[in-house]
Amino acid sequence: MIAVSGGVDSMALLWLLNNLAAESGWKLSVAHFNHQLRGRASDADERFVERVAQQLGLPFHAGRGAVKALAKRRGLSIEMAAREMRHQFLAQTARRLKCPVIAVAHHADDQVELFFLRMLRGAGGEGLAGMKWSSVSPASRQVRIARPLLNVSKEELEKFARENQIRFREDASNASRDMLRNRVRHELLPLLRKNFQPALNRTVLRLMEVVGAEADVVNIAAIDWLAKPSRSVAWGKLMTGVQRRVIQVQLQRLGLLPDFELIESLRLQPGKIISVGLNQSVICDEAGRVKWRTVASRVFKSEERKLNLKARASVSFGGMDLAWNFTKGRSRFTRNKPATVEFFDSDKVGDKIILRYWRPGDRFQPIGMKTAVKLQDWFTNQKIPAARRRELGVATTAQGEIFWVEGLRIGEKFKLTPLTWRVLAWRWLVRKAPEVLHCEAASPMLGFAR
Repeated sequence: MIAVSGGVDSMALLWLLNNLAAESGWKLSVAHFNHQLRGRASDADERFVERVAQQLGLPFHAGRGAVKALAKRRGLSIEMAAREMRHQFLAQTARRLKCPVIAVAHHADDQVELFFLRMLRGAGGEGLAGMKWSSVSPASRQVRIARPLLNVSKEELEKFARENQIRFREDASNASRDMLRNRVRHELLPLLRKNFQPALNRTVLRLMEVVGAEADVVNIAAIDWLAKPSRSVAWGKLMTGVQRRVIQVQLQRLGLLPDFELIESLRLQPGKIISVGLNQSVICDEAGRVKWRTVASRVFKSEERKLNLKARASVSFGGMDLAWNFTKGRSRFTRNKPATVEFFDSDKVGDKIILRYWRPGDRFQPIGMKTAVKLQDWFTNQKIPAARRRELGVATTAQGEIFWVEGLRIGEKFKLTPLTWRVLAWRWLVRKAPEVLHCEAASPMLGFAR
């Protein structure tokens, strides 16, 4: 099954494989996923690929999905959401057709871009090695992904398409600088080629091959060590690189994302229970074995209170006393504010709010971040103890969007800007920690006496 987007890369791949099919004994089909990101242009791409498949006498299979909705719901980038939905569709279609291989048109320039993307994200040797000629589909272990064009450059593919009069469609989104990949492609790589290394593709691809070969050695050593019940080398005697890979493999087998911080925490703190999610924890024992560790489930507080901010100016909620008022323009009180005071754009918050506690599935966009994240993940990053999380109050708009988390950052969408007209001044005092009441002088504008 050939994954065809309609661009020059995949159309060249389709032309090549179709011409080789008869002598190779291949039975081909064409698959296209409509990401629904460019409106009519996306639909036109689908119709174009379908017409070409019909002209070649090949079965055509189309899929489509709401990529933007998935990205928003899961807190993913558009590119990552598109990749996930596309691979799911391709794998499901291949299994339905009992097709063991999906051919994709990744080429040498894609490899170089991937190297820099992963380097910027802090990938290890395995990640920097890039894509392989053949690998298991990320969406199904029953299907393999083949990449027959990995040693062919984009320039060569475009030349090949011109010489063979292969029609294709241009994707306007490839020119957008919104996605990191496009900024790497259109800004970083041209700069490196012009000012540092004209033969960038050759040197990077050679480096990827070297790094990949070395990563394979570490991987084999790690797998071999895990497979032997009685080991000649004790865990503490293993090289650091092998230890890291041993832990990474075990985390992957548990279905966990093996980021560097988690791997190092387990490696350097044997016996310590480390939280990896809601009521989920892992531990690495003295022998290097990573295991699940059951953590007693804690009940989430269901208390909730709806407020009309205009109808009153203070309230008690749980262990807190809260007070607020409004002022016009960007408040002079935002300078040198106490730790228990926050200021919000009142028009964005609205007059009706909800006070409650953290709940499973809550999402929050802290000030300074571009996208919303799971509050659970953010608490973990902020190293907030599990027991403390359930004690923290949150405030949401009437629509349920969190704009305040007790003692932590405010919501990005509700911060003061030069266009702010009305300011909501918000203060809270925690009654269960009396010393907080005396740590600073209260502001009269917020309704608390000195």
